[in-house]
Order: sequence, then structure tokens, then C-alpha cells
Amino acid sequence: MSYLETTHNVYKEAALTPDVGLCCTTNPIWELPGLKIPKIMQEMNYGCGSTVHARDLSNNPKMLYVGVGGGMELLQFSYFNRQKNGVVGIDVVDEMLEASRKNFKIAEEQNSWFKSEFVDLKKGDALNLPVEDNSIDVAAQNCLFNIFKAEDLKKAIAEMYRVLKPHGKLVMSDPTCEQPMNETLRNDDRLRALCLSGSLPIAEYVKMLTDAGFGTIEIRARKPYRILDTKNYATDELIYIESIEVAAIKDPMPADGPCIFTGKAAIYFGDEDYFDDKLGHVLLKNQPLAICDKTAGDLKALGREDIYISESTYHYDGGGCC
Repeated sequence: MSYLETTHNVYKEAALTPDVGLCCTTNPIWELPGLKIPKIMQEMNYGCGSTVHARDLSNNPKMLYVGVGGGMELLQFSYFNRQKNGVVGIDVVDEMLEASRKNFKIAEEQNSWFKSEFVDLKKGDALNLPVEDNSIDVAAQNCLFNIFKAEDLKKAIAEMYRVLKPHGKLVMSDPTCEQPMNETLRNDDRLRALCLSGSLPIAEYVKMLTDAGFGTIEIRARKPYRILDTKNYATDELIYIESIEVAAIKDPMPADGPCIFTGKAAIYFGDEDYFDDKLGHVLLKNQPLAICDKTAGDLKALGREDIYISESTYHYDGGGCC
């Protein structure tokens, strides 16, 4: 049995019998006026963190979500796009699609504004999305891509890139791990189905995205997720796993490489009212400016004693350079 078949079976079981403990953390429920999340959707919330932010959903964007779970995030997205088929949900597990359809009927009873037709549920594979090129404004997945082995992960990212419109966003939450896993753990299909054994270091994860062509990467959060310990897993040492929230934007690739935001800031504290590097970055005196890692390197190379560059916080909320 392949690791993808194992994954299919895990989530088939989770669709037929909701497993609240399947994922050790859950997505925060959006507290929005008039939005009520059915209990069953919360029980089938199998993600590892947040994905899309409300600020990503302006102007009725066409949205795609891969790996529908119980439908909670699809319902939340529909709040911002109350149009027929405004949100597309893709899943390869028939039972999960059927469970979501049933859950949407419950959501209709609890939310006067919601109609099931707002969500277009399709059976499909993340490696071959049944979606047209350049047709999606915001694509998302939650705790899914780290199921894939390296070559399949590249295909899944490339598929997301293909369906996004120019300047569209791919927003994701996945486990990451800086410590290498031993061969036994890496080959544990059950762990991979829970997207743990496929966890990549952040640098490798980001490189996968930029290699696919995404010109801007935003690291929005980096949070504790799970411990693989020596008592319960085939490991000789504790392995610490984090959940990372990332937005990859289909911007043109700059000639000098991608803009990767990891939560760095520059602060000018010199004698003038501001500092202008003549490259589009103006630092007002003692006003922090969010900068990408590339700009941080360029400013640091100036060797000025009146510009402070912070370390990466791995939290970026927009604005700043670029």
C-alpha cells in the first residue's frame, strides 16, 4: 500500500467517524457577525493552524481550498464570497466530500445568509487539480502538503501556481521541523498521513515555493505544534515540530531573487528626519519598517551605525518594503 493510499484511508475513517484528536491543534474559529460554525464542523477540523486571513478576502475573491475536511474553512471563506460556486473545495476522499455536503445543510439551518451552492465541491487530486489555469484569487491548504514526498510536493505546489491568477495568493499552514528524522520515521506512512514525517525545515519549504515561481513569500506565524518523543515514536531523541503559516504570492520574480518576509524590521536612528537608500526604501527616524530578508541584507551591507536590523520574528502582517 502506498503512502497516498494510507492517507486516503486515514481520512476516510475520519469522515465516517469524526476524530477530534486526529490533529493535535485546531484552526481558530472566526468570530464574525452572523457566522455560526456547526459543532460537527468543529469536530472535523483537521488542520494544524490558521490559513487565510480576512484581509486576503476583499473584493469577492474566487477561492480554492484543497482537502475540505468537515467544511469549516469553506464556510468561513463563503462569508466573504456569497456567490454560486464562489468557493471551490477539492478532496480525493468521497466520504469526506459527502460529509461536507451534509455539514453544509446544517450550516444553512444555522446561518440565514449561507447557501450550499456557494461552495463547489469537486473530487480531485492536489497533484492534478480540476481547475482552470489563472482562475483563482486565493488558494489554500491546511496541514496537507507535508503529506507529500518531495517530488509530489513539487507537483502540488506547481498545480497551485498554475491555477492562481497573477498576484494571487497561496496561503498554507503546515508542520515544519529543523531536526532531521531517521529513516524509520520518514518511512512511517501513518505519520506521513498525519503530515508529520514529511515536515521540512523552513528554508527548504520556502525554496520549494520560490523554485515554483512565487516572487513574494510571507511568513505569517511560526508556532509550537508537536513533540515526537522516544517513548511513543521510533526516535532516539525528542523531535520538535512547529506549525508555520505562509502566504506565497504569484508576483513576478524580481531579477535579484524573491522577496521573503520573515518578520525583520529596520529602524533608522540617525541625525536626519529620514534615510532614503534610493532603492525605494525610506526609513523615518525611529519608525520601524518591515523589510524582506533581501532588503535587510542590502541595508546591513551599507555598514551604517545608525540603522538597526532586527532578527527574524517569523511573524509578518504586511506593509513595509517591496
